[in-house]
Amino acid sequence: MNKTLLMLIFNARFSLTLLNVLVCLSCASKPKTEATKHINKKPNILFIAVDDLRPELNFYGANHIKSPNLDQLAGESLVFNRAYCNVPVCGASRASLMTGARPTRKRFIDAHTKKNEDYPKAISLPMLLKQNGYTTISNGKIYHYNKDDASAWDEMWQPDKLWSYALPESQEIRENTKRGLPFEIAKVHDSVYRDGKLALKVIKDLNKLKESNQPFFLTMGLAKPHLPFTAPKKYWDMYDRDAIKFPESYIQPETTPKQAFHNFGELRQYENIPKKGDLPDELAKELIHGYYACVSYIDAQIGFVLDELKRLELEDDTIVILWGDHGWNLGDHKLWCKHVTFETALRTPLIIKVPGKTKGEKTDAIIEYIDIYPSLTELVGLEAPNTVEGKSFVPIINGETSKKDWAVSKFKDAVTLIKGDLFYTEWTDDKGVAYARMLFDHKTDPLELDNLTEKPEYKEIVEQLAIELREKWGIDFLK
Repeated sequence: MNKTLLMLIFNARFSLTLLNVLVCLSCASKPKTEATKHINKKPNILFIAVDDLRPELNFYGANHIKSPNLDQLAGESLVFNRAYCNVPVCGASRASLMTGARPTRKRFIDAHTKKNEDYPKAISLPMLLKQNGYTTISNGKIYHYNKDDASAWDEMWQPDKLWSYALPESQEIRENTKRGLPFEIAKVHDSVYRDGKLALKVIKDLNKLKESNQPFFLTMGLAKPHLPFTAPKKYWDMYDRDAIKFPESYIQPETTPKQAFHNFGELRQYENIPKKGDLPDELAKELIHGYYACVSYIDAQIGFVLDELKRLELEDDTIVILWGDHGWNLGDHKLWCKHVTFETALRTPLIIKVPGKTKGEKTDAIIEYIDIYPSLTELVGLEAPNTVEGKSFVPIINGETSKKDWAVSKFKDAVTLIKGDLFYTEWTDDKGVAYARMLFDHKTDPLELDNLTEKPEYKEIVEQLAIELREKWGIDFLK
């Protein structure tokens, strides 16, 4: 074989070997490129807000409401047994949570609260995330007012309010009255009502965001189980009304200050609700039945969204947090709605799923809603602004013991200090002088039926709690 032929064979083999090496390198680099494509991407956040949701769910020890999707999420999350809103009314609670700032005597007061009016200098949670590369989408009820903090969002979406009702006759009543009917049973598809439309919108957003290199802060603001209790018939059919019982605390003890009660005016604005006095038993049970149906309905919508998150292979990159804006009374203390400082209005469901860190743990650490903002910012590697007053609960997620055993909640003149098992409330005037008090020890009185403030043996405890309440609320006690 001559030299020329040998050189040709050698060059051919070398070229083939080089080609193979290049092909192998190319093949090896493709998975690496895909794997590292989002390496610097911060975690996504799916932010699920539920209106008027009580912690009356299976993972809180109540087995009479059917919520399999929430149960499954709780089994993958850290469940807070003792989470408390800072204000038991939707507008103020949401503004406080989204700014991480406490309510004061003149800030975050009622349902009409607007973040931009009450605390314009505060950088809200969505604004901070947007400033740091997040796509921010507001779906449904996040703030009470649709256009509040509008610059913080890349997109804002709301369903039509009339979609609270499915039947034309109910919609007509709603158009011609202040609030409409308090409940509706309609044999319709889930997507006819607002929260069904909301689920479809969030699913559409997930598919769109899947293709983006940006992290996202995607919200799902559910309207139910807020009044009116309207849900497809199949969810009503899950419950036997005859089996529904009134709460054990269906009483207003004489020792409780009159300031602690109200006429549940929110409910009385709906049609066919008596304007004063206790509700007839049949009507009361129908309302409780409707509340249960609405919880099961929104549970299904949350399930649809979580299933899509998983199908799109986004769940390992997404923090999921679910919270109710405050509690709700279903006949507790013969009250309905919120707007009080009993635990039934202050205690809330709060669960957070952090991929790789949570797997169904529960904690009895006391958490305030102003703690949510700094916790989420820490989880995504951002620093919360100095207007945030909450304390991060990330150490609890990491398995550490919380040193904080208190929270402060406020509604109008009433301020409540929750410290350990003690719930102490003062109603104060503009000078900070108390004109009514109540104290409950949950160790012996979890239903809050025995006010201890006037008992001589509790005098020193009341005096100490009065001091601590002012210290914990902070410098804004009278502002």
